[in-house]
Amino acid sequence: QVQLVEFGGGLVQPGGSLRLSCAASGIGVNHYTIGWFRQAPGKEREGVSCLDIEYDKTYYAESVKGRFAISRDNANNTVYLEMNSLKPENTAVYYCAAVHGALSVQYRCLQLQVVGTINWGKGTLITVSS
Repeated sequence: QVQLVEFGGGLVQPGGSLRLSCAASGIGVNHYTIGWFRQAPGKEREGVSCLDIEYDKTYYAESVKGRFAISRDNANNTVYLEMNSLKPENTAVYYCAAVHGALSVQYRCLQLQVVGTINWGKGTLITVSS
């Protein structure tokens, strides 16, 4: 049974940093393309960042480029999202999702244009506020 659990959410001031963790069980993260997605109140879900198993390519939404970084720890079967210079508009529930295999191009991951099973975590809330 695939399980993804997000950790690391909370309240942070504008300009602050947080690191989210996506701990996986039932799968090996080194065989899955893992993405982070978020949904703000009243808005649609959007892709934030992905780590493709194809050459470990990383993809980022334009709004987070240069501020967020995705990485993978195979030994701990965990994918991280380091978030810096956080802004109030980054307030959202953040979810990780896993798709088996490579997606190869950015839009397929950030827009979840995939065939097959998408495994989701339950999400963690980040609130950026002073």
